[in-house]
Amino acid sequence: MDALQSRRTEAISIAVAVVAIGAGTAYYLYITRKPKPKACLDPENFKEFKLVKRTQLSHNVAKFRFELPTPDSVLGLPIGQHMSCRGKDSVGEDVVKPYTPTTLDSDVGYFELVIKMYPQGRMSHHFRELQEGDYLAVKGPKVLTFLNCQGRFKYQPNQVKTFGMLAGGTGITPMFQVARAIMENPKDKTNVSLIYANVTFEDILLKEELDNLAKSFPGRFKVYYVLNQPPEGWDGGVGYVTADMIKEHCPPPTADVQMLRCGPPPMNKAMAAHLDALGFTPQMQFQF
Repeated sequence: MDALQSRRTEAISIAVAVVAIGAGTAYYLYITRKPKPKACLDPENFKEFKLVKRTQLSHNVAKFRFELPTPDSVLGLPIGQHMSCRGKDSVGEDVVKPYTPTTLDSDVGYFELVIKMYPQGRMSHHFRELQEGDYLAVKGPKVLTFLNCQGRFKYQPNQVKTFGMLAGGTGITPMFQVARAIMENPKDKTNVSLIYANVTFEDILLKEELDNLAKSFPGRFKVYYVLNQPPEGWDGGVGYVTADMIKEHCPPPTADVQMLRCGPPPMNKAMAAHLDALGFTPQMQFQF
């Protein structure tokens, strides 16, 4: 009798174990084979997205949060790439301009743009007038065709040991997106050294977010701010970004280093000249 009871207990234990293993396997397959959310962006056709939150960051800078179709939707823009935004200028004519979101596809259900609105900017006018509940027409990724473009930036984890970044003004947005993607990926060990130039302290975009990256990833993410018109007591760089600043705050030219540039055309031209003089080959440089 005891032997029969023992066999029954053993059989039940085996059955429970089989069920547990089967359930675990099914869950693993569900997680690993679960289809990725479909990208909302279309590279050929504009789609409209609703503005759900507008946050004024300074007198001429605002953060715009746009809602995606579902809470699980992703924008689907590759890291470090641009998308085209369409709006109306002050005389009602269509205008299209490329922008890079500050969000990633890990931010599901929405995307965000940080926009500096210039007094005479045609697309700036559209963003100044944009209110919560309005819609923005977007398509992408954008195929870049302007002068000196080196094609689409293609980010892969650990593709280099270090990225050096030279950004000016609103050129910080693709840099921030790339840096954030690197730091939030536990498998990516890439280091980032950023030089970020602006006219005044108030012009610095995403400063809180950049400083948080530096605090959260000491030794891996470094940022050096440069201002043309610094406030009293400023301990960062002063004037324009120089070759000496790059030499001091960015990695030296080696095969496992890439320098990224994004800023106003005069700055991009000057940074290219500095990098050439410091020994960075064209293959070691990329301009957004």
